Amino acid sequence: MKLFSIAIHGGAGTILKSEMTADKEAAYKESLREALRIGYDILKSGGTSLDAVEEAVKSMEDSPLFNAGKGSVFNSEGRHEMEAAIMCGQTLEAGAVAGIRSVKNPVALSRKVIDNSEFVFLSGDKAEEFAKENALPIEDETYFYDAFRYQQWQEVKGSDKAQLDHTVKKDRKFGTVGAVALDQFGNVAAATSTGGLTNKKFGRIGDTPIIGAGTYANNKTCAVSCTGYGEYFIRAVTAYDVSAQMEYSNKSLQESCDSVVLDKMVKLGGEGGLIAIDAKGNVVLSFNSEGMYRAWANSKEDTLNVAIYKD
Repeated sequence: MKLFSIAIHGGAGTILKSEMTADKEAAYKESLREALRIGYDILKSGGTSLDAVEEAVKSMEDSPLFNAGKGSVFNSEGRHEMEAAIMCGQTLEAGAVAGIRSVKNPVALSRKVIDNSEFVFLSGDKAEEFAKENALPIEDETYFYDAFRYQQWQEVKGSDKAQLDHTVKKDRKFGTVGAVALDQFGNVAAATSTGGLTNKKFGRIGDTPIIGAGTYANNKTCAVSCTGYGEYFIRAVTAYDVSAQMEYSNKSLQESCDSVVLDKMVKLGGEGGLIAIDAKGNVVLSFNSEGMYRAWANSKEDTLNVAIYKD
């Protein structure tokens, strides 16, 4: 069996063990472990990295714990506007969607953009028409309702403030979810999905669906999925910058990720992190916040690793 690896994230931020209940920590770890297992089993059975990252992200979209899919936050109108992207490192094909309100799994829609269209980025009502044409599951607003997310919106409703997922004093979490993988064929892929910011206005779009900002994959270098305050990641072209440093400066994956996350992003004022994987199966989980929900595994060790806090 040839080498394969996978890593996932469920968001980053000020995640402190002292403020996490045992039950909540266990629930997060179980959800991460389940998503990782789904992707890992696909790779182990000879499946593609593109399938692995899609299915891993779908699993997290189906959990209300993460700000993506079912757990998406409310915008200023009390509705949901979800975003997602997926990219194949072998062909550089990519699919992205934004302004999604009723598609159960936005990442699945972004995959259909690759498979069944000539485009890269679709948005709004027309993207939802495309989802229906491709027979993707559609849900009404009650499916996406979560009491905790609703309360978050109530705290800032009617104001000009748009806040990150669960921004309460020290407890700042950026609930974007994502996955990167290397399959047995030597191909990498990345996928990312999010509900965006609570109380966001004007059709705001973050970094998640922007290829090169929140999501990127290239067999020559690596696959990257980011989580954090999107505006900073867009301005820094974060995901592509990791790849560019590897390709043009001959840096390792670790050096490139640390340069971007621990230096460039910090200087900009951007908080968050990313997961990345290269063609050799190396995995990097780099973040400048107190924690990042993350999990990873590779065929050499055949062990599922799950972590939340910095140490």
